[in-house]
Amino acid sequence: MKECAVECANKNKKCANKECRLWIRHKEDLNCSLIAIDRHGPMTLHQVGERLDLTYARIKQIQDIALEKIDKEEVRNELFVLADGTF
Repeated sequence: MKECAVECANKNKKCANKECRLWIRHKEDLNCSLIAIDRHGPMTLHQVGERLDLTYARIKQIQDIALEKIDKEEVRNELFVLADGTF
């Protein structure tokens, strides 16, 4: 876990560093996405949206785009392996 998240968790104090890329507007998780994940484990799209102040629909769009990129990357890797002749 990132140093600042560990410090906030140990002190049970919400993070004030809004410039951190892990900062979220959710006081119950001390404003830290790493703490949210540590405390709650896998979350629903609704829970993620609540923490990021986005709608379920927007979170779903972001997820779909990310999965599409992953699929494309896997296809590229497979093509590279085939073109290279190694497995």
